[in-house]
Amino acid sequence: MGAPRGRVTEARRAYRREPGQGPAAESPGRTSTQTPFRGQPTVFLTITTTGTPERPATDLGFLLHKHPGKTQEFSTSYGTAHVLYPEASAERCTAALLLEVDPVALVRRGKGKGRGGAPDAALAQYVNDRPYAASSLLAVALSAVFSSAMRGVCAARPERAAQPLPLRVEVPALPARGGAELVRALFEPLGWTVTATPVPLDERFPEWGDSRYVSLVLDVPEGKLTLGEALRHLYVLLPVLDDAKHYWVSPDEVDKLLRAGEGWLADHPEQQVITSRYLARRWSLTREARERLELVRLADVDDTDVAEIDNAVDEDSAAPGEESAPDLEEAEGKPVPLAVRRREAILAALTTAGAGRVLDLGCGEGHLVQALLKDTRFTEIVGVDVSMRALTVASRRLKLDRMGERQAERVKLFQGSLAYTDKRLKGYDAAVLSEVIEHLDVERLPALEYAVFGSARPRTVLVTTPNVEYNVRWETLPAGHVRHRDHRFEWTREEFGAWARQVAERHGYDVDLVPVGDDDPEVGPPTQMAVFTQTEQQTQHTKNTQHTQHAKNAKEVRAA
Repeated sequence: MGAPRGRVTEARRAYRREPGQGPAAESPGRTSTQTPFRGQPTVFLTITTTGTPERPATDLGFLLHKHPGKTQEFSTSYGTAHVLYPEASAERCTAALLLEVDPVALVRRGKGKGRGGAPDAALAQYVNDRPYAASSLLAVALSAVFSSAMRGVCAARPERAAQPLPLRVEVPALPARGGAELVRALFEPLGWTVTATPVPLDERFPEWGDSRYVSLVLDVPEGKLTLGEALRHLYVLLPVLDDAKHYWVSPDEVDKLLRAGEGWLADHPEQQVITSRYLARRWSLTREARERLELVRLADVDDTDVAEIDNAVDEDSAAPGEESAPDLEEAEGKPVPLAVRRREAILAALTTAGAGRVLDLGCGEGHLVQALLKDTRFTEIVGVDVSMRALTVASRRLKLDRMGERQAERVKLFQGSLAYTDKRLKGYDAAVLSEVIEHLDVERLPALEYAVFGSARPRTVLVTTPNVEYNVRWETLPAGHVRHRDHRFEWTREEFGAWARQVAERHGYDVDLVPVGDDDPEVGPPTQMAVFTQTEQQTQHTKNTQHTQHAKNAKEVRAA
């Protein structure tokens, strides 16, 4: 405790605002109105940027909505936050956020609250590091004092708010459970250069070793991060490193985490550590956060400027004269588009299987759902996709808002990820994954496999995917390229067949491999389809399970 407190006290003295002293008096063109602190324990961080005459560094004041020539105070539940500027010139500007923590308020308001790294024993009421070290207290103050800056909002300089800045952030006393290694693992993937210097337990006794605190300096060059992005990183990662919260973590914290983590958390390599620690290791909240982040990641992948994500070939890769309209009829001398032939093959396979209730998993913009609706043999059609954008387009395509009541009862659209099991998918006759699997990383296929074949377990499953061997026949497709820029892989017939047979064997299905499109004698068809059918023993087991589930649902309805 001694070392962090000593460092903060020394830093606080350096930032004291008395006439004729400190950096404030050295900054030209500034009137200092700073006042000495009242002796309360203080924790702080500084944010520094550099500028040019055309883009002065003092624009930092506009971005933070805090005037460089004034000291401002803000009340918090646990003390007082101060914003002041140790230096402010066109070349260099530093803003400091200092939080004076009231130890008495900390004890009174903290009873029965908090979770994580701070000790919960009775002694913690009297001896703890909260008033001296950066923690969730500082993160909450950061969010409250710089709320507009965190959102990237600046009415006075809107163009500057959107521009990446050269930034330096300094936190002299940061508890880091996991040490400097974890600090680097959290910040470096976000573009920061990290200097994390361990603080010794006691400088007089070096043999005691280092404490769990580090003196942190973060640097990022111009062109990497905006101020809002930097503040959101700090808001999330300071409490993560401390591994403690001064308040009870409620379900609302998931929304806060996802808002602050927008644009970076979904793809962060340490996402699991971040979500678990930020949510105080509450398993249910952590699982919810990670599921929602997975939806975000897949939606970002899906959100391309290609009109049809379920097309096997980009529009610019299609044969001359091809169109992607779902109802296109073959005209004389004009080939039928592959997307249409694929849907025809799927409809034929579903009809042969006698399916009435069908899942379109990864339905995209609703082309297959639209085709299924035209055939009254399909009594219930459910479209599932991870992308809300795609579902919105599908809803417009199907005209759900103007659909008749009887027709509307046959169709549902909802958001879902095939990386997770979903009880809403159980009990259907058939499921279709049309041009879906190649959009997933190969290591995610086992999760999809279990969600569809192990959990949902429809009687029939249809899976279509491009045949990479056929790519040489696309004249406009460069050699060695996949058909869609989002395809993570494309399989040969042998590779797809091996995967399909392994899946069938693991989950009690028979499988047939069916060509879709013209079957080239050398390279095979453009699309390959696997038709999975439950074995008789598995079918009977599934029927019994479905009967039990339907009875349970009916009982719940009667009880309601």
